[in-house]
Amino acid sequence: SSGMERTLQVLDCAVLVVSGADGVQAHTLTLWRLLEKWRIPVFLFINKMDLAGVDREGLLASLRQRLGDGCVDFGLPEDALFEEAATASEEALAEYLETGGLADGTLAELAASRKIIPCFFGSALKLTGVDEFLDGLNRYAPRPVYGPDFGAKVYKIGRDPQGVRLTYLKVTGGSLKVKDVLTNRRAGLSEGQIWSEKADQIRLYSGAKFRTADRVEAGTVCAVTGLSRTQAGQGLGGEDDWEGPELEPVLTYQVLPPAGGDVHTLLAQLRILEEEDPQLQVEWNEALGEIQLRLMGEVQLEVLSQLMERRFGTQVSFGPGRIVYLETIAAPVEGVGHFEPLRHYAEVHLLLEPQERGAGLGLDTACLENELDGHWQRLILTHLMEKNHLGVLTGSPITDLKITLLTGRAHLKHTEGGDFRQATYRAVRQGLMSAKSVLLEPWYSFRLEVPTGSVGRAMTDLQRMGAELQPPENGGETAVLTGSVPVSEVGGYWMQVAAYTGGRGRFSCSVEGYRPCHNSDEVIAAAGYDPERDVDNPAASVFCAHGAGFNVPWNEVRSHMHLDSGWRPEGKRPVQGKEAPVRRESMSYESRAALDKELEAIFQRAYGPLKPHAFRPVQKSAAPKPKPWKGLKVRDGDDYLLVDGYNMIHAWDELRVLSRTDLDSARERLIHRLRNYQGWKKCKVIVVFDAYKVKGNPGSVERLGELYVVYTKEAETADMYIEKTTYALAKERREHRVRVATSDGMEQMIILGHGAVRVPAAELEFEVRQAEEEIRRAIHGK
Repeated sequence: SSGMERTLQVLDCAVLVVSGADGVQAHTLTLWRLLEKWRIPVFLFINKMDLAGVDREGLLASLRQRLGDGCVDFGLPEDALFEEAATASEEALAEYLETGGLADGTLAELAASRKIIPCFFGSALKLTGVDEFLDGLNRYAPRPVYGPDFGAKVYKIGRDPQGVRLTYLKVTGGSLKVKDVLTNRRAGLSEGQIWSEKADQIRLYSGAKFRTADRVEAGTVCAVTGLSRTQAGQGLGGEDDWEGPELEPVLTYQVLPPAGGDVHTLLAQLRILEEEDPQLQVEWNEALGEIQLRLMGEVQLEVLSQLMERRFGTQVSFGPGRIVYLETIAAPVEGVGHFEPLRHYAEVHLLLEPQERGAGLGLDTACLENELDGHWQRLILTHLMEKNHLGVLTGSPITDLKITLLTGRAHLKHTEGGDFRQATYRAVRQGLMSAKSVLLEPWYSFRLEVPTGSVGRAMTDLQRMGAELQPPENGGETAVLTGSVPVSEVGGYWMQVAAYTGGRGRFSCSVEGYRPCHNSDEVIAAAGYDPERDVDNPAASVFCAHGAGFNVPWNEVRSHMHLDSGWRPEGKRPVQGKEAPVRRESMSYESRAALDKELEAIFQRAYGPLKPHAFRPVQKSAAPKPKPWKGLKVRDGDDYLLVDGYNMIHAWDELRVLSRTDLDSARERLIHRLRNYQGWKKCKVIVVFDAYKVKGNPGSVERLGELYVVYTKEAETADMYIEKTTYALAKERREHRVRVATSDGMEQMIILGHGAVRVPAAELEFEVRQAEEEIRRAIHGK
């Protein structure tokens, strides 16, 4: 279905085949709706007319009833054909009354505008009616007129047997020559998103064979090599990008690798197929340690498993399908997000409004540029688009929402791009937590044909599933039931139909769209999702006070905000004369900067000017002492991060909870996360743990790559070790950048005197999470 939808974008017209024995099926209506949406001219070929019992007049009446009155039998004698077609427009009727007939050009215009749908009857197997159909297609098919400026639509990405990447496209304007430079440059894209590449080869395919061409004109469908960054649905030159598919997968399946297979190799293979068919939506679920795919159903599973074996020689299987739920909200709400750890600042206010079903996500801004510069506004909108935001009921993606930027604030010196990412994500999440959320589930349109004796059983089954039924249609020995039913209730019902009808019943479905979930309480309870424990999607905001960042829960964050967007829920207005809410612990970034200066002034009054040697430890003996960082190779320009290990464990929520039951595991978890952080940031990390109460302990230093784990010696605290190490690194008189992570206020004052940078525990936790996210994106290619 996804490949079919993309192909629709490059069609001049479509040939829709309908079975004469079965008539219009559910999937026929799905295709018809898509063709109608894109205003694509359609020629109908009604096949299998050689079978006994097939009624041509009855089929034509059914086509007109279900597809529209424009269906015209082009197998009629000319006089009858002209008479029927002439009623489609006033111009055609005038021509018919004046001349007694219609020109081929008039019929072609009527077909191109979908005012008539030419219908041809025959049997493909016996070639009956095929010549007449091809003649009619040649005479009445539309002939588009293309402009002189280059344009092209990419509808498919593939690879030839040698693995060469192919970009299948249709030239919709001008011409394309070998070695022409193609680009996606257009307004609204940043320089990092724009690419330009040469078309190395142009191929014209016929089946598996092709011939090359040096130049192709508008209207040509071809494959181009040499392009590595094109995507299915992309517009080049004067063409816009595709809006996206109408049909969305409603089931998710776990991919089970073959025995002894490497999951990373399997993931890489699936990424190649995802590039060719973006609707596969390959996801690596880190929490479950499994690969998941979003698909339409079991037929697509069979196709995919055959494709994996043919392309890569890999035999895969799949776990049971799970329903893809979505979430939206019932009424407008304002979401607020603030991100202000030390030396960072961003605040964002968003309006979240529900939209009609199937609308997806819409973005807008109502923020004036004198409130927030345009480049920050564009960055916020980019952050809204770049992530699949999750709802708060089951952790399912959100949809059918319009998100409008109301206002925001940046700091001239301290705001970075990543700050607005965090503030934006938190604003969306805080709004969802404040809103009344609605769980959505997918529904099928169905058609069930059963013998008349089985109608009672069929209706009972459908009512048990929660289906919405149309009145039955009786047709002699069979009855037809149509309507809508939740996808979650269908399961393998077609097998039951085959069983209780003795193989004479037929059940077909097509995706209709999403509706409010019929058993939401049950689904939410089964999901067991706790939005406040989802550390990857926080709703809390980060504020700063007294030189350290602190978290404010989502339900308290509004009273700490530095801005008021002015938006109020309908019927609510600000109370006249009421003072603004007191921001208990937060302060503006300017106030926090003033606090830093005040701390520095206090230090200078106590110890003199701020120099690397201003605060020296007392020397008890003239004998040389070993450097506290012995074993650490010091080089000019190295970046150092010293971490008070137990301080972090008690400051980070995840580690604090873990330490209550297993302190060793909490230490190992901290070291593991800091190793990943160190490897990504390419700095030297020294994690210091207190061991001063261990009698006779000589202390130890363990090296793990460029991360050092220090256990202090007897009578030496982690603070003392960090103090000596920052002093010793400063004494080296090299261009080091030394940072110390601790939430101990006295220790922050001491290291300030050594010229080191203080890092609050909350800020380091954010940096570590950010590095972990970047590592995940690098691994998974996102």
